Amino acid sequence: MPIRRLPPETVNRIAAGEVVERPASAVKELVDNALDAGASKVEVQADGGGLTRLLIADDGCGLGPDELPVAIERHATSKLAPDADGEYDLLRIATLGFRGEALPSIGSVARLTISSRARGAADAYAIQVEGGAVGAVTPSAFPGPHGARVEVRDLFYATPARLKFMKSERSEALAITDEIKRQAMAHEAVSFALDLDGRRALRLPAEAKGPDGRLARLSAIMGREFSDNALPIDQEREGVRLSGFAGLPTLNRGNAAHQYLFVNGRPVRDRLLQGALRAAYADFLARDRHPLAALYVELDPAYVDVNVHPAKAEVRFRDPGLVRGLIIGGLRHALASAGHRASTTVAAAALGGFKPQSYVPSYVPPPSGGGFSAWSAGGWSADAGRAAAAQSLPGLTEVSARAEPAYEPYGVAEPSAAPVVDPVDFPLGAARAQVHETYIVAQTRDGMVIVDQHAAHERLVYERMKTEMAGGSVARQALLLPEVVELDPADAERVAARAEELEQLGLLVESFGPGAVLVRETPALLGETDVAGLVRDIADDLAENGQALALKERLEEVCGTMACHGSVRSGRRLTAPEMNALLRQMEATPHSGQCNHGRPTYVELKLADIERLFGRR
Repeated sequence: MPIRRLPPETVNRIAAGEVVERPASAVKELVDNALDAGASKVEVQADGGGLTRLLIADDGCGLGPDELPVAIERHATSKLAPDADGEYDLLRIATLGFRGEALPSIGSVARLTISSRARGAADAYAIQVEGGAVGAVTPSAFPGPHGARVEVRDLFYATPARLKFMKSERSEALAITDEIKRQAMAHEAVSFALDLDGRRALRLPAEAKGPDGRLARLSAIMGREFSDNALPIDQEREGVRLSGFAGLPTLNRGNAAHQYLFVNGRPVRDRLLQGALRAAYADFLARDRHPLAALYVELDPAYVDVNVHPAKAEVRFRDPGLVRGLIIGGLRHALASAGHRASTTVAAAALGGFKPQSYVPSYVPPPSGGGFSAWSAGGWSADAGRAAAAQSLPGLTEVSARAEPAYEPYGVAEPSAAPVVDPVDFPLGAARAQVHETYIVAQTRDGMVIVDQHAAHERLVYERMKTEMAGGSVARQALLLPEVVELDPADAERVAARAEELEQLGLLVESFGPGAVLVRETPALLGETDVAGLVRDIADDLAENGQALALKERLEEVCGTMACHGSVRSGRRLTAPEMNALLRQMEATPHSGQCNHGRPTYVELKLADIERLFGRR
């Protein structure tokens, strides 16, 4: 078959298959154009899932009558300019769009109408493109002083085969909504409006530019619970700045749909974000739970390539290790700064579980030696005190002596004595009771706290073991016979290149030819383990995430198991000093608000919420 030159209409339809994959893709390209034009207000209307009609209106700089015909030509754009040598620099893209493909691609497969009034111009003009056929520029009505209105009707009517691959109207409408939300999160100073089939779907007023306005925009999109439990992030390293917000571990979801990454104002989908979040939250969430986060990366455009995906949905960093390390470090720093804090959704879920009853049950005296330990204003009850007096709490006895404030008889305290601190003023309050020998009930100044004693102490022990492990190299055990693990040559090279890092984690490996590594020592914590399976898991993690997460997670899993067995068990009756000592250590230990699987270690109920339960408010 001879080589033929394709006609421009066919070329445009091929390009449309890459750039305009579905209605949401057309919306993205047209909103990008509006934002590049300096719009402060973007309005979107979609009918029939965007296949019947799309309208994107903005108040940007607009187009003049001489620019309209050029705008619908392929690879014609106002966003790239030649330098002094006449060269176009594709490594410093400072705009969202730059290829000049969106409008001609849409016009080749739909009925496209562009009406616009340039800033400062008295008249407005319009141009139509129908299935690639370009009409003349004509005068047009335009409602605003300047801007553009792009209307797309019957999307893909010129390529009916594409319509068979479209999902339901509802699915396409949801995809459009998701796209507008992403654009709105990236540009908090721009107002967005979305109407679906004539119904108001989204109204997002412009917010102040900066962290406060960004959090307000995120709250409007991701929900109030995210803004109430979001940790601010602001880190910079080697010219790369990371900002944004990440949710507390106890605020998690069953999928990664609420994880967003923005690079220089561009919403992108990148596996780098998922790997970095997994590494940063590995200590706090089970593998099937996912955190919420909106992260913004800003760097010199020369260090990021946005020209690697037809729809510009992915980017490539010149130094991905730097960006990944910055994200992981920034997230871990934010999580550490949260201390013992748990998300407010924990208390909301607890309050939602209460069902006020209208009847008064008959009084049944508790059985002797039951599961409720309490003390009155004068001190512990006699039975509970005698039962708990002989017990001690490993790791907390040294704190118990100073956990309870010393009360001096009236008029006896010396002038130099330290001021008395009321334990209810501590963040987790003063222990008042132990319920079912599992839960500690504490009173705060404005509410109460219920602590799962086993989960809380398990976290404390785990954090101490992690600190000790980080203080020096992990103890290793030598294999009687070194094990050769065969891998793909590229995987073997990756593992061998990280030999020093793996040695710090207790795994001693060395290269053994082009497609294998030799394992001489393994972490003592793992005991007898599947060495070959471990190395292959590490190789997979290095290929996907650039980090040996498998080994770290196995070590942390062992530490978690050891912490579980070495912590205070449920059913253990504690003394008042022991319970208060546990509360004080929780306050001083980062991440103590959740166990290793993201479940809360305590629930805090405000007095106002409790009063509402009983109709007192």
